[in-house]
Amino acid sequence: MTGFPRYAIYFAAGRDSALTRFGAELLGYDAYTGDELPFPADALRIAPDWRDVTSDPRKYGFHATLKAPMTLAPGKTEAELSAACASFAGKARPIPAISPIVDSISGFIAVIPAEPVDALQQLAADCVREFDSFRPALTAEDRARRKPEKLSERQRDYLDRWGYPYVMEEFRFHMTLTGRLDAGRRGPILEMLRGSFAALKLHTLTVDRIALFKQDDAKARFRIIGEWALTL
Repeated sequence: MTGFPRYAIYFAAGRDSALTRFGAELLGYDAYTGDELPFPADALRIAPDWRDVTSDPRKYGFHATLKAPMTLAPGKTEAELSAACASFAGKARPIPAISPIVDSISGFIAVIPAEPVDALQQLAADCVREFDSFRPALTAEDRARRKPEKLSERQRDYLDRWGYPYVMEEFRFHMTLTGRLDAGRRGPILEMLRGSFAALKLHTLTVDRIALFKQDDAKARFRIIGEWALTL
């Protein structure tokens, strides 16, 4: 069984950003504070079972994955991981900017880039590589949990090399808003979320920071324990 605590390197848009408030309210959980939040009336109107619709992403908080959840390798500490985050953020690099839209991806709904951005792919790849020493070796149980028989050959190779299949060329930036939805339910919910997102008038999203999330145990949600601005 997966050990705890678990840590992840994610993008979160900033404690006071309109995007963070948008995502946190839809999920009913603020990963910055750990607070439960009431769901928006529009969401409950279109889906009275909104708590169930958002149950999976609520566990993780509103984010985009850069380095997938992991326990710490033997001998590694939380303080060392935090220091590595600060060091990573302090290295000058192009700061990605995307045109964010709300769309369906693999059956769930998320905030995604309107088109690929090379600097964003590079940032994600750099995170995968530079934090990999903190990840313990992939166990047979963890590998089986990823259902490798359903992955492509390249995804299986990445799973074995990096402990997670959706990295490098397989990486797709997404900030998840719902769990997987049947096609019949997806349309009305997608329309509602697009309308709510449009009200933010967020035409450009700068991916300008990384955040360290921590999950204390299997029943706990991930919460932000550190955040670092990237250096241009």
